[in-house]
Amino acid sequence: MNAQFARACSTLADLPAGDLLEAAVAGRSNCGKSSLINAVAGAKLARTSSTPGRTQQLVFFHVAAPPLAPFHLVDLPGYGYARASKAAKQSWGELVTRYIDTRPALRVLVVLSDVRRAPAAEEQDLLRWARDRDLVVLVVLTKADKLSKAQRSLAVESAKRLLGLPRRPLACSIHDRESVNAVRDALLAAIEAATPPREDPASL
Repeated sequence: MNAQFARACSTLADLPAGDLLEAAVAGRSNCGKSSLINAVAGAKLARTSSTPGRTQQLVFFHVAAPPLAPFHLVDLPGYGYARASKAAKQSWGELVTRYIDTRPALRVLVVLSDVRRAPAAEEQDLLRWARDRDLVVLVVLTKADKLSKAQRSLAVESAKRLLGLPRRPLACSIHDRESVNAVRDALLAAIEAATPPREDPASL
């Protein structure tokens, strides 16, 4: 898997052509989204900071992961707490809303939630939104190293129940290579599931 920065977009007019499938990563401002993106990509792509809410645009990364076709991984602005003006937060919200509602290339939504807090209305709304858009969804609980194994198992079961998921969400720590690899594998599987089948030239 090879990933590199493609572009950062402040408006829909800035978006790339849309000829590549897009997988967007969403989560609260303090859930460790940028750190997880970097861990899964195996490269320092997303900007990390101790200050939540630093991602203020739609940030596109070009990913090559043969035998899959290249795709874009999109880092969405975090929701919830962020040190930004009310007007800025509103504009991010409008940008994200319009992107998710209207972007045909968006086929996968990765929803991140801190394993230490129960998923709330924001995560439930995201999943409902994704189902309405017929997106392939992957739910990941971050910062799994912050809980004991027993606590982590309870948190995973609770998230599955609260979010109405058909299977247990993944629990991941960026300090645990095995769990990072599991998220990467699940992401690539979601991309594959969301990729339209190629037309057979012989049938044309």
